[in-house]
Amino acid sequence: MTTERNLRRTVLPNGLTVLTERMDHLRSVAMGVWIKSGSRCEAPEINGISHFVEHMLFKGTRSRSAQRIAREMDSIGGNLDAFTSKETICFNVKSLSDHVPIALDILTDLVMNPTFAPPDIERERGVILEEIKIDEDNPDVLVHELFTQSFWKGHPLGKPILGTTETVARLGQQQLFAYHGDCFHGGNMVFSAAGNLDHDRFTAAVAEKFAALAGGDAPQEQSAPEPSARITLRNKKALEQVQICLGVPSPPITDESRYAALILNTILGGGMSSRLFQTIREERGLAYSIYSDLSPYRDTGNLCVYAGTSTNKALEVVDLVLAEFRSLKEAQVAEEELTRAKDQVKGNILLGLESSNARMANLARQEMYFHQFFSAEEVIARIEEVTADHVQAMAHRLFQPESIAVTLLGRLDGVKLSRAHLVC
Repeated sequence: MTTERNLRRTVLPNGLTVLTERMDHLRSVAMGVWIKSGSRCEAPEINGISHFVEHMLFKGTRSRSAQRIAREMDSIGGNLDAFTSKETICFNVKSLSDHVPIALDILTDLVMNPTFAPPDIERERGVILEEIKIDEDNPDVLVHELFTQSFWKGHPLGKPILGTTETVARLGQQQLFAYHGDCFHGGNMVFSAAGNLDHDRFTAAVAEKFAALAGGDAPQEQSAPEPSARITLRNKKALEQVQICLGVPSPPITDESRYAALILNTILGGGMSSRLFQTIREERGLAYSIYSDLSPYRDTGNLCVYAGTSTNKALEVVDLVLAEFRSLKEAQVAEEELTRAKDQVKGNILLGLESSNARMANLARQEMYFHQFFSAEEVIARIEEVTADHVQAMAHRLFQPESIAVTLLGRLDGVKLSRAHLVC
């Protein structure tokens, strides 16, 4: 089965890359402006500024108030949203194809013409400080944050996307304008769209809207962080459970061995049939939530196992995770388990391409990280090529006792964990 994707790419004179995928069977268009800078590009003293700017762009432009933006979007039944990650900021909108001119106008106005009015900054600062408190009150979010900070210690990749109460308290109008000027320029942005549209007409409209956008070069590559295999025990008496994050360095997003890592992660903790779920939840009933996750970045990555369990079971859960690491190194994965993992990954990829939003994001990410496009068929062929040997070799590469990092958060009541414990 081939599903030829109708993809087009144009680079405007100011460096802005416009990508489209035509999907004639839809009545809508999803579009997104992607900035190739996120929290890892921030200096320590302005940690959280990418996310602050993302919030502030919704607070009004030179011609629209925040209320007018909301009303105009609602009047066309569209969805306007944004997010900040470690390596990107994205502003996206989805609307019926008939309403693309209005949706495009709102989106570009938002991105190009923020006012960063001081009263709005103060109000939004309060909102973000509350958002930080929500994360601190949410134990599974907090343990991931603590794990990330100690895993990439001293590097911007380890800093929280939201910033800290100290850094957010200091950010002001001048810094927001400076950051916007530094990052929102043609060489640092991608505009992607998917849905019922015509590439040439759409690109002409985008070119007109972004005519005033400054050019500029792509951002400088930053140094890759050195992972640090720390053991962090954080006592928090108020929690009923102990939250566990246990992780190792893994391949970056463009690494040739990424498919083997993906299959390995799926077998280990990527679903209900995974080894961790079956052993720790189904057979032993030690955790409600247990999974493993890959976080690949431009030049590095990590594989992290998460579980929540009771204090007296925490070390048993750590031991069981290490036992799965060991077993993946010592014995080859059975053919049936390998096939099941491949089918699961393939299903996730194909289901993920069913929405125009997902295709719009997929286009932008492939452009930013790979500078080329892989069809679903090409990706599936690469997944099919992964053998039991590849998975075992990846397990040997990843699961080295000296590179395992662990964070435990909760009522630790004398739980002790040393490097000597982390044998796999």
